[in-house]
Amino acid sequence: MTDDTGARLALQTIAMPADTNANGDIFGGWLMAQMDLGASVIARTRARGRVATVAVEAMTFYKPVHVGDLVSIYAGITKEGTTSMRVEVEVRVTRQPEGIEFKVTEAHFVFVAVDKSGDKRVLPQT
Repeated sequence: MTDDTGARLALQTIAMPADTNANGDIFGGWLMAQMDLGASVIARTRARGRVATVAVEAMTFYKPVHVGDLVSIYAGITKEGTTSMRVEVEVRVTRQPEGIEFKVTEAHFVFVAVDKSGDKRVLPQT
């Protein structure tokens, strides 16, 4: 990820056998959920409260994730509106035992700040 997004490590986890698809690779839906969680860490921090995912754009899978891979989610805000944020997300894995790190997927998530009732709210001033 580029430094101009303010991208940072937002979440790390280990891919487990229960998260595999019929081919034995990690299920794409599991990986997308991890990306959503990582991106929400960044969005919630910026919004200073609740956020909701409203869109996922341009998701691209480059390589499969294997059981035992250390999955690292990097995220950074690339655009802000009055109530919404666009968060760029990149997933890198560290494959053991080699310790080789590489990018496996990326996407753009859009979040909106919401109040306790789930209604849109204005992002706080920075």
